[in-house]
Amino acid sequence: MFSPAITYRKGAHNQTWAPSLAPSRSSHPIAARPFLLALLAWTALASTASWASAQEPPARVVATVGMIGDVAAELAAGCAEVATLMGPGIDPHLYQATSGDVRDLGRADLILYAGLTLEGQLGEVLARFAERTPTLAVAEAAAGPADRIRTSSAYGVDPHVWMDASLWAGTVPVIADALATVAPACESGVRARATEAEAELLALHAWVAEAVATIPEERRVLVTAHDAFAYYGHAYGIQVAGIQGVSTEAEPSIADIRATARTIADAGVPAVFIETTINPRTIQAVLDAAADLGHVATLGGSLYSDAMGEPGTPEGSYVGMLRANTVAIVTALGGAVPPLPDALRPWAERYGVPMDVAGDTP
Repeated sequence: MFSPAITYRKGAHNQTWAPSLAPSRSSHPIAARPFLLALLAWTALASTASWASAQEPPARVVATVGMIGDVAAELAAGCAEVATLMGPGIDPHLYQATSGDVRDLGRADLILYAGLTLEGQLGEVLARFAERTPTLAVAEAAAGPADRIRTSSAYGVDPHVWMDASLWAGTVPVIADALATVAPACESGVRARATEAEAELLALHAWVAEAVATIPEERRVLVTAHDAFAYYGHAYGIQVAGIQGVSTEAEPSIADIRATARTIADAGVPAVFIETTINPRTIQAVLDAAADLGHVATLGGSLYSDAMGEPGTPEGSYVGMLRANTVAIVTALGGAVPPLPDALRPWAERYGVPMDVAGDTP
């Protein structure tokens, strides 16, 4: 169901008008033609204006990150223009608002952000806009009770809620409620799409758990550049070792690198992973340190942590992001990726993704 989190622009309704070819009944056909054309043109314009005035203009929604924008765009359909501030490869922990962002936020009817400190310095800007514009921290709302929010002793609260598809499914009714408020005429459609979306995300959750369970138990160690996968590890039963903490604001120390290298050497982990939003030099330093300890590991691929892939690609959707991560992790660590569940067939067919990694067509 989900589509890429891109800026959607629903154009104005265009009506075409073709002048009649019937001969004029005026006694002065040459003089009457300009008047007739003007009258017909005015009538057409008045009809178009009347049609436009009867329509509710689409609400303007701004989301900070693609994982939120993707859900909002799918639920809104044509009832809202959804723009996402941070695109592929952007690290939200370090992001600073541009003048264009401030302009877009100022025009928004609804602002959706993750919260839980994800947006870093942008949080101050969002707080100011919240004084005059409906502004919702969807990750905080989705995580619900405090015991579902992961924490880090070094960095505090962990904002990466979307790594657990069952938790991220909780954003669907939250966003649906917000959209119904700013676009009440579309509420029934939003609610119907929300029901489908929740079912898809819960099916995705079950599929990820099934896939990770195929990794040999002794190899279930996920090493990444920063600690963005704690929710993933907790939900799907895999140990996670992030070289950096929850935030990327501080560089990892030599001690962090050595400790991570010792972890993968002791466990015999075959592969470690880079992230699309973080410089890969830290991971390479860990691989070098592990080699010094006598253990050779490889790069298992690039994971999407704080941003999705390019718009229009499978990885540019939330479902595709989590699918791509799971395929890379399970394959590199020695597991076997199962076929996607039937509930995700519409998504797979939309993007031309095989239901089975082995290459079966959707």
